[in-house]
Amino acid sequence: MREINTETLIGDMMIGDVDVAYSTYLGYDEIAHHSGVRDEDVWFALKGMDKQIKRLLGGNKYSPRQYQFVIQSDHGQTNGATFKQRYGESFEDFVKSLLPLDVNMYANMSSNEDHFAEVYVPFSDKFKFLKNRNKEDDEKELKESEVIVLASGNLAMIYLTQWHHRLTYEEINEMFPQLISEIVNNEYIGFILVRSSQKGDMAIGKNGIYYLDSGEIEGQNPLEGFGDNIAKHLKRNSTFKYTPDILVNSFYDAENDEVCAFEELIGSHGGVGGSQSEPFILYPSDWIVPDEEIVGAENIYKLLKTNLENIKESSKIDK
Repeated sequence: MREINTETLIGDMMIGDVDVAYSTYLGYDEIAHHSGVRDEDVWFALKGMDKQIKRLLGGNKYSPRQYQFVIQSDHGQTNGATFKQRYGESFEDFVKSLLPLDVNMYANMSSNEDHFAEVYVPFSDKFKFLKNRNKEDDEKELKESEVIVLASGNLAMIYLTQWHHRLTYEEINEMFPQLISEIVNNEYIGFILVRSSQKGDMAIGKNGIYYLDSGEIEGQNPLEGFGDNIAKHLKRNSTFKYTPDILVNSFYDAENDEVCAFEELIGSHGGVGGSQSEPFILYPSDWIVPDEEIVGAENIYKLLKTNLENIKESSKIDK
């Protein structure tokens, strides 16, 4: 895949009339998921990617126009034993044990699968589609499900699909008295995000609550150690149309830089905690980049577009 990506990019460069060419080198990410972020295999993959970048730089010497190069990662990865390895049962089974016995639950705890197909869910406005490999079986199971549990690294999402609106903290406690308290008090959970009808968005930890709308903290800050921008990200996430009724993030062990993934991956990303929250961008030194910290994919997009426009304007002047 590395070779094919590089050949394709060099081909675009040699044509010369392509303004922007880009590709994704997937090897490091895939291997780190299964081998961990410090395994010998991932360094081997990283060296292979480095060689391809050197090839691209070499190809630029012979292309009819000169290209600038930008190298970026959209995220890092954090190591750690999984929830199932630590707790002895999967997160979906743990959630199932907190619900009434007659509640049907659907779980998809693997975000790192290929060959997905869309599955339409007609019974709920909350979640119009899921991506899964077996469309017919999953569609039948989804139609019958009253609870959907999904995972992405050490982030889990719980949807209570009998209701077409996002349930409030008060409603969940009234209908499922054990659900929130038992999840929060699990030793491998860091915090949850729910919306209160009285207090707005709340990040709840074992020993405290962060009221995101007001910035007030009651007790111990449940977001401490998860990054300076975590409150901003949670508030943004809470505005999404399909934000889950309960968003769950695992604990973070700062001493060992470990999280607890809900899917069976040694290295994971998707939630917050540790090196997964440390992306980077390597850009030309003459680019215009603000001094303040860049937060969020939208602002990276704006940065790329702004500098692309500057390059185009500069090119016109040169001509």
